[in-house]
Amino acid sequence: MTRRPFDLSLYLVTDPALVRGRPLEAVVAAAVDGGATLVQLRDKTADTGALIATAARLLDVLRPRGVPLVINDRVDVALAVGADGVHVGQSDMPAATVRRLLGEHAIVGLSVTREAELAAVDPAVVDYLGVGPVFATATKADAAAPLDDATIRRIVAASRLPTVGIGGIHAGNAGRPRALGLDGIAVVSAVCAAADPGAAARSLRAAFA
Repeated sequence: MTRRPFDLSLYLVTDPALVRGRPLEAVVAAAVDGGATLVQLRDKTADTGALIATAARLLDVLRPRGVPLVINDRVDVALAVGADGVHVGQSDMPAATVRRLLGEHAIVGLSVTREAELAAVDPAVVDYLGVGPVFATATKADAAAPLDDATIRRIVAASRLPTVGIGGIHAGNAGRPRALGLDGIAVVSAVCAAADPGAAARSLRAAFA
């Protein structure tokens, strides 16, 4: 099975509420030029038409740069614009259903917030795991409590898939996820809210590396 290639090193999760009134695609373009390697469109408040329009604009920015776009939760939006994949949480559409709908070439990501959830992960279905929260975060209102270092290490060791840490990560603490064995870092406010998203992305890449 051939999946679309992806790099989890610096995974940008968008939040339109944090971009200071700037066009989201401009923030994303700057972040990618600064080192973001994968982008997830996440907007829990937009209606379907608006999400499709935003995803299409992001694809116009990302495709020429060779960076994949995954959509949070919304398989219908991914299908409508031909996005590269979808990321789902434990209470969203089952990953196996996402895979069946999107096909074998799509990128399918799954959030993991505790060790017990690993037992149900099928590496033939899921391409990577989002692990966290690594630190406390205010970006996601329903975020779980941060995982301790030992738990993250066990999840990474037990997983047969690449892992990306998410939750409260910024340039000042981005080295810790690397030390815990995670393959990349996912950020929201550290880039979306930054005065200079490109510089923020460069600092995050350097701190993680």
